[in-house]
Amino acid sequence: MSERPQNDDPDPTPDPTEAFEETVEAETQLPQALSSDRPGETPTPDLAVIEAGSRTLRAQAGPPQGEQVPARPADPETDRALRAVEEELGGRWGETKLDPSIERIAALLDVLGSPQRAYPSIHITGTNGKTSTARMIEALLGAFELRTGRYTSPHVQSVTERISLDGSPISAERFIETYRDIAPYVEMIDGQQEYRLSFFEVLTAMAFAAFADAPVDVAVVEVGMGGTWDATNVIDGDVAVITPISLDHTDRLGETPEQIAGEKSGIIKKDATVVLAQQPVDAAAVMLKRAVEVDATVAREGMEFGVLSREVAVGGQMLTLRGLGGEYPEVFLPLHGAHQAHNAAVALAAVEAFFGVGSDHARTLDIDTIRSAFAAVSSPGRMEVVRRSPTVVLDAAHNPGGARAAADAVSEAFGFSRLIGVVGASDDKDVRGFLEAFEPIFAEVVVTRNSSQRAMDPDELAAIAVEVFGSERVQVEPRLDDALEAAITLAEEEGEFSGAGVLVTGSVITVGEARLLLGGN
Repeated sequence: MSERPQNDDPDPTPDPTEAFEETVEAETQLPQALSSDRPGETPTPDLAVIEAGSRTLRAQAGPPQGEQVPARPADPETDRALRAVEEELGGRWGETKLDPSIERIAALLDVLGSPQRAYPSIHITGTNGKTSTARMIEALLGAFELRTGRYTSPHVQSVTERISLDGSPISAERFIETYRDIAPYVEMIDGQQEYRLSFFEVLTAMAFAAFADAPVDVAVVEVGMGGTWDATNVIDGDVAVITPISLDHTDRLGETPEQIAGEKSGIIKKDATVVLAQQPVDAAAVMLKRAVEVDATVAREGMEFGVLSREVAVGGQMLTLRGLGGEYPEVFLPLHGAHQAHNAAVALAAVEAFFGVGSDHARTLDIDTIRSAFAAVSSPGRMEVVRRSPTVVLDAAHNPGGARAAADAVSEAFGFSRLIGVVGASDDKDVRGFLEAFEPIFAEVVVTRNSSQRAMDPDELAAIAVEVFGSERVQVEPRLDDALEAAITLAEEEGEFSGAGVLVTGSVITVGEARLLLGGN
């Protein structure tokens, strides 16, 4: 296990580290730098490092690649108002603290006039691939000129990302207005219940209210965790989508795929269409049983729909998909990895089901519309390139299943001669299984932490990493900005045209903060 190498060579130019430290000190003194964007956490000066680092490292990164996610509002008054809302939301139960009940969210929506009943919904659960699939569904529906609302979690950089209208996050002003509109009713329900509404419950109500106010033609709703007791499960989705299930949140959802499937299948409602991605056999059996119980129609990947072929292409992959109504050839998807091809097949089947393909009629949707929609899809923080020379890729994988998919994708799409990993994980994850998935492709790994209080201590993470990689391949950098700099330095040692690269992964929070540091807003 190595410490960061020291450079004793004289350098007449200003020391960027000293400049960075000065900026951190200045940022730490600003009240807004002490506000946490993560629900349920107290403010931390570590966020000043992220704010400051975003000014220093982004100059080295060049223009950001991929979709622009919301930055802080430029107007100081709006920014203060948004931070005040974030602080109020952050004072509630965080997303990882669950009470198996939808009573509170149901009571809130009832006094709001049941906004979730004002439009049809496509409901998405699963372990991996939910957000990317939701984005694809949103793009397809939008291409057919439907007004869409999308609710996904967690966010990469800004909480406003979670609520989108017509493919774009709602503005900070609209986010603030929506919160203020429902706040009196939230306070009323808080006073009637044993426990106050949680962060996620309030945000879910905000999303449903914003969609009704827009109004949208259809909502694309991703669960927060599980299914049956998730706050989003107050909707009756016309289409229920279940992406691949694997082990994650086992302390809350169950220790086997079968148990987890039982929880997630709770989103399958009477007379709905269920779109099932490829699943472990035991998990699939649980879902099919649930579908039979509520008289739902089932479409299964590999049976009724799927990926017929895929080829790696510049900037993504070229697919031939089989949908519920027939084949869709020559579909370009600007995302990397076999897992994204399967997500695309699931998304297409979900949209077909929404339009009645396979039940009301058996014809394909317009191929040109499908192609243009998929070609415009983006998914920030998922195999996203944010820097060149050396190439730095971000991926929000945070469990062994996601890590295996990411490892396969980065190997297939980039072919790095030497890959340096930067890993910052949460302390409630299967970190060993996660690291083992990357062991064959990481030449070295720099372990670090993000600003979340849930982040695993770097020394604890390093101890596990040493057991997986060996001490000579592990470097510890407690600060994320230092970890990024160390990894980039290691990659640059191979030379400008060597083909070395960096993959930042382990947590959505780690990826979001790295994205900010490296210039992605």
